[in-house]
Amino acid sequence: MSTIFLVESAAMGQVRRDVAGIGALADPVRFELYRFVCAQSGPVSRDQAADALHIARHQAKFHLDRLEAEGLLECEYARLTGRTGPGAGRTSKLYRRTAREITVSFPQRQYELSSRLMAEAIVQSTETGEPAGEVLKRIAYDYGRVIAEGAQADGRPALEVAARLLSECGYEPRQVADELYMVNCPFRALAQEQTDLACGMNLALITGITDALTPHSPKPRLRPQPERCCVVLASTSN
Repeated sequence: MSTIFLVESAAMGQVRRDVAGIGALADPVRFELYRFVCAQSGPVSRDQAADALHIARHQAKFHLDRLEAEGLLECEYARLTGRTGPGAGRTSKLYRRTAREITVSFPQRQYELSSRLMAEAIVQSTETGEPAGEVLKRIAYDYGRVIAEGAQADGRPALEVAARLLSECGYEPRQVADELYMVNCPFRALAQEQTDLACGMNLALITGITDALTPHSPKPRLRPQPERCCVVLASTSN
């Protein structure tokens, strides 16, 4: 299975964590501390950070620990003298930037996801000679199936379960009678420039989600409208 399909945290939970991380940088001192740590080739101690910004050590400690708590920095403990054994001194807490990437947009966009899906499609197309557009639809469909894995309706209306899953993906679904409209297109910029490609990928991904919801899986259809996703789901329970 491609690494694209590794299980990830729920999308909205990730958005909340990213917003909290960005909020932690709103403080100007904290922001400058973060910039300083990121600019260094190795991990940074509290004393080094305090000296660099000309602030008190306890102030540097407070802000560095907040950045660590929000997942923007990670820490390790080491003796700055480089010595070991008795008399080597106490270890110091050192900070460095985490590998975590933060991107927040409202309404939610999924450009990283579309890039990964398309990159995988290009690789497979190059290897097999199959048209990349068809490969992309298949990969997007499989990704949708993974999203819905373990989320069968279990007595609830399938349209309701689909709405929850699509909401976590950023589609902002709205139910009107027996239809589900996607207020937001997570791939909006791509859809504006490459409409057929983006809409085909959208339809395949959402079809993968709905096909996993049994019985009475909602029926996805292409119904493009300005300022919303091109896919509409219709209930089949009646």
